[in-house]
Amino acid sequence: MSPTPPRRLRLGMPKRMFSQVLLMQVAIAAGVAVLATGLFLAPLSEQLDDQAMRRALAIAQTTAAQPRLAEELKSTPASADGPVQAEAERIRKASGAEYVVVMNVDGTRWSHTNPAEIGGHVSTDPRSALSGREVMEIDSGTLGRSARGKVPLRDTDGRIVGAVSVGIEYDSVRARLIHAIPGLFAYAGGALAVGALAAYLISRRVQRQTRDLAFSDIAGLLAEREAMLHGIREGVVALDREGRIRLLNDEARRLLGIGDEAVGQPLDTALGEGRTTDVLAGTVTGTDLLTVRGQRVLVANRMPTDDGGAVATLRDRTELEQLGRELDSTRGLIDALRAQDHEHANRMHTLLGLLELEMYDDAVEFVGEVVGDHRATAEQVTEKIHDPLLAALLVGKATVAAERGVALWISDSTLFPDRLIDPRGLATIVGNLVDNALDAAAGTLHARVEVELRAEGRTAVLRVRDTGPGIPAEQRELIFTDGWSTKKPPAHRKRGIGLSLVRRLAERQGGSARVSEADGGGAEFTIVLPEALAEPGLAPEPAPAPGLVLKSAATTVNEESR
Repeated sequence: MSPTPPRRLRLGMPKRMFSQVLLMQVAIAAGVAVLATGLFLAPLSEQLDDQAMRRALAIAQTTAAQPRLAEELKSTPASADGPVQAEAERIRKASGAEYVVVMNVDGTRWSHTNPAEIGGHVSTDPRSALSGREVMEIDSGTLGRSARGKVPLRDTDGRIVGAVSVGIEYDSVRARLIHAIPGLFAYAGGALAVGALAAYLISRRVQRQTRDLAFSDIAGLLAEREAMLHGIREGVVALDREGRIRLLNDEARRLLGIGDEAVGQPLDTALGEGRTTDVLAGTVTGTDLLTVRGQRVLVANRMPTDDGGAVATLRDRTELEQLGRELDSTRGLIDALRAQDHEHANRMHTLLGLLELEMYDDAVEFVGEVVGDHRATAEQVTEKIHDPLLAALLVGKATVAAERGVALWISDSTLFPDRLIDPRGLATIVGNLVDNALDAAAGTLHARVEVELRAEGRTAVLRVRDTGPGIPAEQRELIFTDGWSTKKPPAHRKRGIGLSLVRRLAERQGGSARVSEADGGGAEFTIVLPEALAEPGLAPEPAPAPGLVLKSAATTVNEESR
């Protein structure tokens, strides 16, 4: 077997976020410490030089201020034993200066640290001080590099008779700088240690919050989340702990009818007040909560998150609700047709018996009565309601009511012209309210539902009364709330939508929907639709063909919201 090749040590950034964050923060802390140290040392050297030159200048000024020094300079020769040398040495030793040189106007030394230099010319240019100016500088002379201060020396009359030059050893200045560096590095090291500890603690917190994922893992999760959120067919709304919208996917924008401007806004600002806002905010609790947004029926579920926020999902049940309503209407029509089939069979048997008994006159009279009943019902409706869609709807509802043992009456005050702007919308409202009334009145003594439909100018007024148990006063507003119902929902859908849609349809046209107690008991629903009718003399929109009337009636909303 061939030997396994040795593994190469690969250097590079660690993969875990904890390690990367810690490494980056320590590097930043070290860089800041080094930068701060360098920025502190750069001006420190200049500050120490300036302090040394000012100290030298102050000593020179003090020396030049000695009252006898100028007279001694003029009256005594330059010598190592002269009074000027003695005074200069005294001041040098007392101040700690490297040298104190007193010179005349020719630049000849009267004092020096090295007595052999007395009587010689100074090594640096004295003209600035002899001209009356004070000088601070760092320069090199016979004693080496030093920080120097030079001032003019004046007699009692104020005339310049010489100058005083004082030097501070530059090595002592450098020593002070070097002596300060270890302490500075100690402070920088302490700051770096504190920064490293803080970086470690922050990195540990990041590690716990990110569950020790790598940056690549987080980037992948973000990409997957974006693809999932915008690819699923459910609306997703994320909220923060303050109830502001944090995230919306494409489906949520479509279902709620809002855009990107809603992100960051509170729910009531973005959506307005209503059941949808209450469901998403968690005010209304439960699972698979129904709500209506615009013309859409939505099912919402809300899940709280660990940070105090929440994520809500929205599903569009509009088509399913329509199919459910169609199914219910179809079932009602089937039941009505079944009842008519039984009634028709009984009438045929009766007619057959009359014919077999050769009671021909009675048979003719019987057929006339049967035909007249149906014709009277249709004529009663069409005489008072001229809109063909509404008339066909109520004729069909009369058949269903008869099968359920409920009398459907058209009020004597009903008179409605064929000038509807939106006949389908009003048909939806009428069908829904009549179905609700039939459900409430069925099984009661002398069960009856009365429909009143009339026009007041361009305003349509609809009243539907029943002989049911009625609605308690404290529930008369609740019945118009999305999802509110007192009846068990059917298997294919949920209740609590119909009356909410009735109110929404009325309010969309600037109208109103309310409920009160009917005379003699039961409930009375009143719908007012301003400007629902066209001006007299203007042709309304074409009504549906007669063959489509039953289909329109079958698709009427018939949710029970009580």
